[in-house]
Amino acid sequence: MLEFVYTANPARVVFGPGSLDRVAEEVARLGRGRAFVLASPSLSAERARIEVALGEAGRGTAAVGGFNGVTMHTPVEVTDEAMKVVDSVRPDCVVAVGGGSTIGLSKAIAVRTGLDQVVIPTTYAGSEVTPVLGETEGGRKTTRSSPAILPETVIYDVELTRGLPVEVSITSAVNAMAHAVEALYAPQANPAIDAWALRAVGLLADGVRRIAEDPSDLDMRSDLQVGAWLAATCLGSVGMGLHHKLCHTLGGSFGLPHAATHTIVLPHAMAYNAPAAPDAMAQVAAVLGVPDAPAGVYDLVAGAGGPLALRDLGLSAQDVPKAAEIAGSAGYPNPRELTQDGLTRLLENAWAGARPEPA
Repeated sequence: MLEFVYTANPARVVFGPGSLDRVAEEVARLGRGRAFVLASPSLSAERARIEVALGEAGRGTAAVGGFNGVTMHTPVEVTDEAMKVVDSVRPDCVVAVGGGSTIGLSKAIAVRTGLDQVVIPTTYAGSEVTPVLGETEGGRKTTRSSPAILPETVIYDVELTRGLPVEVSITSAVNAMAHAVEALYAPQANPAIDAWALRAVGLLADGVRRIAEDPSDLDMRSDLQVGAWLAATCLGSVGMGLHHKLCHTLGGSFGLPHAATHTIVLPHAMAYNAPAAPDAMAQVAAVLGVPDAPAGVYDLVAGAGGPLALRDLGLSAQDVPKAAEIAGSAGYPNPRELTQDGLTRLLENAWAGARPEPA
């Protein structure tokens, strides 16, 4: 008999082309006016556009400071540097434009200060609609969850993703797909999450197949954004398992790039869990139109020209046992029991880029 508990995360979503121009309106809607602007150096034009919009006469808003030192995996020492600027300019909100690293820093500032957030994602990472923050300190990446971490407003402007490189688009989309896949076998899974997760897998897989044909296709890009939003909503609503723990370990302890690592590990984590989550795998396989879900995800990435082997990201073979040890050292929900030998074999296959054997 079905039983579940579901709590929705309160966040406002503004979706559509050109919606970046509504940033000042959304800041004012929150009753805020002094914005601290975060953006990666590659988004200097978008940052300038935001600052101009905030400073337009009659809006009662302004950009009062910012920080350009966004770093992957949200190291606490970088957050400490950003906090020095925050303390000096005394903003009443944060506006962040960028990918998961930028939004991660926004969350880190918000949870330390209580500042409201208006975030504008430019990738498909999904951090924007979750109350989860991952931070790296002392070579270990840990996560925490709190309502204070969840951004108040998310602006999805598909035009900001038009220039996202194909390879980055692929890895970012598969990163989002991982949220949906693990939500299907999470202990907190429920009918709403299942529906969103499967819809997300379909939209994201279709985008991965089509992205190289015409990267500027805004309809396809819009579908990818919807898929990322739905997948991230799943991520923010239920607990994640083995896949996410492995990727946090490989990123926080070994410095591997976030989205590419998720892309490589996902089919192998799925193969590990497949014997204990047959219904979830069958549903993913049906959406993908393949007989075996883990092999199908691997083939999807290979067909799109995405990364397949951890060794290509710089992980050494000697690091594999240590990564397995770290990933298995803390308890977290997972459908299949974790063993050191099993995790080591999983990572060895991901390191080599081997195609998962169909169950």
